[in-house]
This record gives sequence, C-alpha cells and structure tokens, in this order.
Amino acid sequence: MTGQEHFLNIHLEFSDWLALLLHYMMLSLLSVGGAISTLPDMHRYLVERQHWLTDAQFNASVAIAQAAPGPNVLFIALMGWNIGMNCGSAWLGLLGVLVTMTGILLPSTTLTYLAASWGHRNRDLLVVRSFKLGMAPVVIGLLVSTGWIMAAAHQNLRSDWPLWLITAISALVVWHTRLHLLWLLGAGALAGIMGWI
Repeated sequence: MTGQEHFLNIHLEFSDWLALLLHYMMLSLLSVGGAISTLPDMHRYLVERQHWLTDAQFNASVAIAQAAPGPNVLFIALMGWNIGMNCGSAWLGLLGVLVTMTGILLPSTTLTYLAASWGHRNRDLLVVRSFKLGMAPVVIGLLVSTGWIMAAAHQNLRSDWPLWLITAISALVVWHTRLHLLWLLGAGALAGIMGWI
C-alpha cells in the first residue's frame, strides 16, 4: 500500500486509542503460542467490530511481517501503523505502532519474566511439568484457528485454486524435506510476479 487511496478515512478519539491499548494488553496475556496465536481475535476486533482495518490491510500486515526477517511480532506494528495511517497521518501511524507494540509486549514480557523465574526455581514440581505438557494442545489449536482465518480470505475455489494448490505443495515440501522456507517464499514471490497466482 503505497498511495493514500488505499487507506480508510477514520477518526480515533483518545478513548479509542486507550481501548486499542487495553485490547492488545489483554491479547498479550492470551498469546500463549506467541502473538500470532491471537490473530483471530485481532481480526474480529480490528476488522469486523471496529472497522479500523480492511481485510486486505489486515492480511497484508501479517504476510509482510512473516516474509520479512526479524521477530514474528512485527505484524502487530504493521497493524498499528495501518490504523494510524487510516486516521490520515504518519504521526498517527507511529502512535499506532507505539500503542499496539506496548500493549502486546508489556504484560506478556512482565508475566513471562516473573513466571520463568518462578518456574526455573520450581522446575521439579509436578504442577510445573504438568502445565507445560497441558499447554501444547492449546497452542496447536490457536495456531490452527489462525490458519483458518488467513485462509478464509480465499473462499472462491473457482478463482483461488492456485493459492490453495501452492499452499498444499508448500506444506508437503516443508513436511517431507529440509528445504529452507526462504526458498518457498521466493518461489511464491516468483509465481506472483509471473501472474500465476
């Protein structure tokens, strides 16, 4: 999204920015498998309920951040940036980045630090070992729901079958080989440039 024509025209009051911060702080405490595991609720809140982002902006924020080198949580910054730019200003884009990143990082890092310190001191307790084993299915379920939300943008099988095909092929390649994911990202980019998908 390079031009202003791709942005919405919204207005956020102080209470809206505060609600955004509090929502991301709540999501921070739910992001057991990482921030990406709360993607379905972010979509519900930002796109469906508040209408602060379009589906295209939401999906582009995730896709660009996942393709870029660096931390997985960068998609949160891009969502905040797009919210601010939808308000009409790069300064508000920076405010959006600050609000969303502070909201997603502050509670979880504080809690993680405190819990990790306690867990390390008490790592031999049955309750600590049981908690670690019990969280695995929860994380897997959250990641599956994230994939479902991302795939829902392509429901028209008649026109979107190449996207589904490349997804299936990529999944099989990842599952059965040790090929680095950057090769698959490059192949997907090449397919997009060539107009195949």
